[in-house]
Amino acid sequence: MSEPGLFTLGVEEEFQIIDPETRELKSHVEQILEDGKLLLKEQVKPEMHQSVIEMGTDVCKDIHEARDQVVDLRTKISSLAKKQGLTIGAAGTHPFSHWKDQKITSHPRYKTIVTDMQQIARANLIFGMHVHVGVDDRETALHIMNAARYFLPHLFAISTNSPFWIGRNTGFKSYRIKVFERFPRTGIPEYFGSVAEYDNFVKLLVKTKCIDDAKKIWWDVRAHPVFNTLEFRICDLPMRVDESICLAALMQAIVAKLHKLIKQNLGFRLYRRALINENKWRAARYGIEGRLIDFGKQAEVDFKHLAGELTEFVDDVVDGLNSREEVGYLKKILEMGTGADRQLKVFKETDDLKAVVDYIVEETHQGLSG
Repeated sequence: MSEPGLFTLGVEEEFQIIDPETRELKSHVEQILEDGKLLLKEQVKPEMHQSVIEMGTDVCKDIHEARDQVVDLRTKISSLAKKQGLTIGAAGTHPFSHWKDQKITSHPRYKTIVTDMQQIARANLIFGMHVHVGVDDRETALHIMNAARYFLPHLFAISTNSPFWIGRNTGFKSYRIKVFERFPRTGIPEYFGSVAEYDNFVKLLVKTKCIDDAKKIWWDVRAHPVFNTLEFRICDLPMRVDESICLAALMQAIVAKLHKLIKQNLGFRLYRRALINENKWRAARYGIEGRLIDFGKQAEVDFKHLAGELTEFVDDVVDGLNSREEVGYLKKILEMGTGADRQLKVFKETDDLKAVVDYIVEETHQGLSG
């Protein structure tokens, strides 16, 4: 990954490797990567569980380049899986496969995590999407991060795509987030007044052997420890390319708008982590069907109304980013439901989790080339 510029994009997606006959997860990533290392180079890599394959775009100058790369990578990964008699699926959790049946990737980093975290690491069989947005300097990135925390539950609600866990309807639109929250140093970050304050926080964790470097801080949004980017990490992996690109465009637009306000010496009201967590809980439980709290009005508001307010908030920057159409896809998501809503609809109609897996696979391949 080369050095990102202002508002450039990088998209990372974690896919399920699925046996199309049994519809179960298959610990087969090493064989797929062995077959595809010349084709994919550094853009695809294993995750901790061998039934997970992660793809990451190069630095993209705009949302259109990001779309092209996401389509291309999904297409290539799908083709490589097919050669092994397998397929890929995009959802935050698998509807019924059990984590205890999945092999752990043989790598020193993952061995260390499992030794340290024990069962919560072995059980962390989840699939997310991370989006990097380029910011020109760390001080600005940190101030944008402070303000962007407010929008994390909104983005999360739009992405919800994990209602099932080990064969059960959890009652959550995103159970993935509940699994991941068992890890330390996750969730909504604290507010930091300066880069110096943040750096001192990291140094203290390293000095006291809580972490060996800042990469083991897994917040829902973080100023990346290596690149000049803000990395959004809260989202479930959406099924469709269009959904992933809509979310990436929204994140880019939020960063651009907050950057604009900072450069104009205008503030954005900062809220306590505990308050933002109330909205995160609601987003996990109800997705876009629920109500979030408007802290300014001190009232509950239907999510669909808040989604309109969000698009209004970024309206003056989307044309400059050439992303109006991609941000506008949010209306389509509100109409058809998130991945979680659609999974639940299929299950209600069929009472069959294998049918849900078939639907996930079908939606994952929508819009792919070849």
